[in-house]
Amino acid sequence: MKPRPKIVQRILEAVADCQSFCVVGHVRPDGDCVGSQLGLALALRNQGKAVTCWNEDRLPQKLAFLDAEKVIQTPKPGLAFDCVIATDCASFERLGGAGDCIRQRRLLVNIDHHTSNTRYGDINWISAREPSTGELIFRLLKYANWPITPPIADCLFTAVSTDTGSFQYATTRPGTFVTAGELVKRGADLSAICHEVYHSFPLARVRLLRHVYTHFRLAHNDQIAWFWLRPKDFARTRADKSDAEGLIDHIRVIEPVVVACVFEELEPELIRLSLRSKSPRIDVNQVARLFGGGGHEAAAGARIAGKPLSVQRRVIAALKKTLNHAS
Repeated sequence: MKPRPKIVQRILEAVADCQSFCVVGHVRPDGDCVGSQLGLALALRNQGKAVTCWNEDRLPQKLAFLDAEKVIQTPKPGLAFDCVIATDCASFERLGGAGDCIRQRRLLVNIDHHTSNTRYGDINWISAREPSTGELIFRLLKYANWPITPPIADCLFTAVSTDTGSFQYATTRPGTFVTAGELVKRGADLSAICHEVYHSFPLARVRLLRHVYTHFRLAHNDQIAWFWLRPKDFARTRADKSDAEGLIDHIRVIEPVVVACVFEELEPELIRLSLRSKSPRIDVNQVARLFGGGGHEAAAGARIAGKPLSVQRRVIAALKKTLNHAS
């Protein structure tokens, strides 16, 4: 391997000097978040470290197979750690309740690949050119010469696969395929991962998907597609919030659509916005930043306070303006 980058050397020196760890991830965890958290937590445990792994929200059902031993737990106040490592989390606020429970620490390490990362750690390893945080964790383990066991390989392959859209997104690089191949060599169960992540969905999600196809809307010469998710939609379909993960892709793939967005009503006047772009000319991270959010050029989001119709109008207007400037 190439010589260790200085930032990786700093992280490994810090890890060597610590014994108790907490690995935390962002609210509403996706495959990259869960896979990165678990892969790193298992690797640290194999090095004899005392490791706690926290996330405010429970794992999506399709990712539960990665955590058969229930390593990821709900945050608990009052505990102290030598080192806290945040994975795949662009801002401290995105840690949710976990952020309130990691105040007693010597060191905070921030490992992420989001362009919008606010560098909130004492040590920050931010590589926006990487398509997933899972690849960063894989490189960290290789530089450390720590064993990558089959369970760790499963976690990291899931992280890499899900954040690249199963290697379909434009962010996927040649090195991503090399990483995926090395993880399979180390025992990642490709068949099991693909079955659990891509080919096994609860009926409630299918009901929610029917809602999407029935209620999505188009604008700006069919270049913008969007739909709403409200509490009553989850109640009617008996779906969990995690069942909404990936629904945006079903309208993103419509041929004329350039930008897709989902408006999810969290509270009467608090909206969760998700954005996806199919064109390198349209940077949805810049649009999300207008509303206090962020992410990547092709995938971003925000939480916006305001009345639903007002939020919708402002977001659609911003998207139209972005599309007009790009044409």
